[in-house]
Amino acid sequence: MISIIISSVNKANLQQVSENISATIGVPFEIVATDNSKGQMGICEVYNKAMLGAQYDILCFIHEDVLIKTNNWGQKLLALFEQDPKLGLIGVAGSSYKPLTPSGVGGYGVNTHYHNFIQSYKYKKNKTRHVYSNPDKQSLAEVVCIDGVFMATTRQVAEEFMFDEITLKGFHGYDIDFSLSVSQKYKVAVTFDILLNHFSEGLYNDVWMEENLKLHNKWNRHLPLNVGKLTHEQVFVIEKNTFKYFIDELIKFNYPISTAIKMLWKNKRFFQLDSTLFFKLKFYIFKKYIKSKPSLASYIW
Repeated sequence: MISIIISSVNKANLQQVSENISATIGVPFEIVATDNSKGQMGICEVYNKAMLGAQYDILCFIHEDVLIKTNNWGQKLLALFEQDPKLGLIGVAGSSYKPLTPSGVGGYGVNTHYHNFIQSYKYKKNKTRHVYSNPDKQSLAEVVCIDGVFMATTRQVAEEFMFDEITLKGFHGYDIDFSLSVSQKYKVAVTFDILLNHFSEGLYNDVWMEENLKLHNKWNRHLPLNVGKLTHEQVFVIEKNTFKYFIDELIKFNYPISTAIKMLWKNKRFFQLDSTLFFKLKFYIFKKYIKSKPSLASYIW
């Protein structure tokens, strides 16, 4: 028995995914949908209220712009939780490494991603594609955080941690934050036995960046988190590439150089990880900001 929890902004999408779930889930279920079409509540608040009103012990938080392709996926989900009592959270996309640097579910430079979903595009003119990454060829891969398109957990775990509606009041970061909370006590994993089609790729803008900065300020002392088998050199590559991407995004969204500097100093574990990396990143900040704003050349750190 599964409670499907959805924050709805589009009645047509909700109707479509409801019919899809009914046709494919293969077990008794309910859909707990909240009309949030005016954005009156952040997604953390929506999810917390909905879970308290749900009747079943397995909770599945999903986006409404999806279609699930796997028949009897509900049976597969229940079996996974029954087989491993330490399993606290299941998704279809995630990463085994969460960098020091603000990022999405994972970093850049070394593949730590475990993905299995079909991606269609809403904001870009890209062709639909099957996003698949399973480096260790597992049916269930342990990760540290998962993407919010599909998040399944137990009532016990959900009520123990809840979604952080105090820190994250919008629609970003909730999935990573909840994943990191659960991973402190339970196993977080990506399943390759359930396939869905996601009809939007997400919008990564200045609002997303602001929420991401809040998220990383909260989790700073816990990061990086790693359940993979990475060498020191691989971690170096991930952190270097992810930080460079982060700086480029800060400049794109017109954040001041002080934001970049504060993030580098806040993450002093960069220096502990590798002093060379710390100074490389320091140099990169000034190089990129001076290139984008030459007047900063006289700025003294």
